Amino acid sequence: MTSSTQEIKNMKLISHHDLNGYGNIGEGVAIHKTRDGRRIFYMAHVAAPKDITSVDVTDINNPKLIAQTDLEYPHLRSNSLSIVGDTMLVAYQSTDHNQPGTGVGVYDISNAEEPRRIGFWNAQGPQSKGCHCLWWVDGEYAHLSSGTPDSRPTNSKDDQFYVILDVKNPSNPVEAGRWHFPGTQEGDSAPPLARHPQFDAGHSLHNANVYPDRPDRAYCAWKDSGVVTLDISDKSNISMIANLNYAPPFPGFTHTVLPMFNREMLVVTQESVRQGGEDWPKLVWLMDNRVESNPIITSTLPMADTEDFFNRPGRYGAHNIYENQPGETSFISEDLVFGTFFNAGIRVFDIKNPFQPEEVAYFVPEIPEGAEANGINDIHVDENGIMYVVDRIKGGMYILELNI
Repeated sequence: MTSSTQEIKNMKLISHHDLNGYGNIGEGVAIHKTRDGRRIFYMAHVAAPKDITSVDVTDINNPKLIAQTDLEYPHLRSNSLSIVGDTMLVAYQSTDHNQPGTGVGVYDISNAEEPRRIGFWNAQGPQSKGCHCLWWVDGEYAHLSSGTPDSRPTNSKDDQFYVILDVKNPSNPVEAGRWHFPGTQEGDSAPPLARHPQFDAGHSLHNANVYPDRPDRAYCAWKDSGVVTLDISDKSNISMIANLNYAPPFPGFTHTVLPMFNREMLVVTQESVRQGGEDWPKLVWLMDNRVESNPIITSTLPMADTEDFFNRPGRYGAHNIYENQPGETSFISEDLVFGTFFNAGIRVFDIKNPFQPEEVAYFVPEIPEGAEANGINDIHVDENGIMYVVDRIKGGMYILELNI
């Protein structure tokens, strides 16, 4: 049965903000440390009308909303962002192909109260919905899941692929490289890829992560094509090193690939996209990556009671994980995994034993008044271990502390 009270284990809820009623946050969250010492938490919205919301979290007990911007068009979503220094990149995706405003916006956020656009990369095209996710940590190259003005997918579900964007000149970002699965674009010599027989999410990229530890590798979550490791040492000539796919027999929609370099592991999520567990199982996989060309599944994270959460409103299954975001305001761990599970909230796992991971903490908030369900969507963990958790439906932002 649906619980009207919060459920919590080994966590403490410090504070909550409903974001002035616009609590629909996507997968783009980051903390910016300002020159005067404030800490500003930026969030991208999953749908119109709002674009970016920023909250001063210098005092985590008393978060204060300081700016909330509107999207240029009602057909856009911002969904994803990254921050380096005083510059922020925001991904823009449209509901249909060839709509204006899609691409990547570049913003000067040195004045937290008034973010200012200083550049834009245009992704509008006849078969492009623009940019869904972006990753940017080195201040030079952003790694996108995007369509382009000239892309021509053979199937409309395959319309976002890997694009490297050179943003060394923030006022004029330019493409530096791209890669798509052979057989997904017109003119490819390879035949079109087989579709998933039950849940066709598409052979498109969800996100690509590139870390300072291995700047020549992109770790990609390729929906129905699974886990992909790319060699990007030559950005104009990208090649695939490894591909592990479990769909079928499992449903696809690979969402996030997190490398753990010291342990030579990958943590991989699949997104649940159907209500009531219709597309179950959507899991978090642990993989041995000691042989880079041949990643091997070792286990999955234990999941909360399916009978319970399938019968609650909303989605239940894996979605995102905290991605060990590089930077001074980020927590890095290769022993703990922080995962978001929609109506099952935020859940934390100890993976010291990769063959027998354990759940050690969770938080499921009350369903917000006027919302049909919880939709816990993304998380940032700061350098002090404080968790900033966001909801995609209405819940806004929750600030929590882990007590283990």
